[in-house]
Amino acid sequence: MSSTKSLGLRRLFSCSRRNYASQSQSANYNYCLELVKKNDYENYLACLLLPKVVHRAVFALRAFNVELAQVRDNVSERQIGLMKMRFWKDTIDNIFQSSQSTVPHTPVAFELAGACGYFKLSKQWLQKIIDARTQQLERDNFTTVKSVEDYADQVNASLYFLMLECLRIKNIHADHAASHLGKAQGLVTVLRATPYHASRRQVFLPMETLAKHRVSQEDIVRGKISQQVKDAVFDVASIANHHLTKARSLKDSLPPQSQLVFLNASVCDHYLKTLQKVDFNIFDGKLQQRNPLLAMEMYLHRLRKKF
Repeated sequence: MSSTKSLGLRRLFSCSRRNYASQSQSANYNYCLELVKKNDYENYLACLLLPKVVHRAVFALRAFNVELAQVRDNVSERQIGLMKMRFWKDTIDNIFQSSQSTVPHTPVAFELAGACGYFKLSKQWLQKIIDARTQQLERDNFTTVKSVEDYADQVNASLYFLMLECLRIKNIHADHAASHLGKAQGLVTVLRATPYHASRRQVFLPMETLAKHRVSQEDIVRGKISQQVKDAVFDVASIANHHLTKARSLKDSLPPQSQLVFLNASVCDHYLKTLQKVDFNIFDGKLQQRNPLLAMEMYLHRLRKKF
């Protein structure tokens, strides 16, 4: 890395809170923001409702997650995907070494390094995200509901833990809420993505649930609508709703501002309610429509200190 780039990283790590916020219009920050806006619009909206002082860091974290999430769909060979994951594993290792000169000078890596250095983020959560995404590259399905929950906990909950750290929040109730909401989000994501996966002849609904209701993978790939398929979807949705309800039940135990991290709970809530309205027909087109009131709902939750 050139001396100029090394100097830029050192400045980013040592900058004051005021300077860190003032640099929020940098090209790297804008790259991360646009990456999240394009590929993860719902969380883009949720991030905008967080305090401005953490915007740069949370968009770096969300951009990092987008980069990892896109690996599976953007590579034709699994080995190439594993190499990309190795790149990020090495990047995280370099970020947490004493010298920042070895951090790749890519927009997401640069911004992530700044966020980790300034907010003293925990390396373990970043590693968990990479490890879970890497394992997912090796997986063609989820065998059980628990395997979906474990994956979601490693990815989604870890992101929430990191965002809580950006707000300087360490609280066991906030951690429990993060874990439950992370699992709810993971299960909802599996449900939402079923039509897309089916178009690629992939099925990620839990195999144990499909077997319980005598639904074959071919039924899902063909977009078959039967009562058995609906019952299987109902089971998964019910577990997601349980986690969402549990997370929300902790609202009154949370420290100030922590609920801001969980505003995207509205996404899960809207999907599950819509799914119920269409009688658990997971292929109904209404489920693929964006919620036009999402931004308003999250903003009202922010005002009311709920999620």
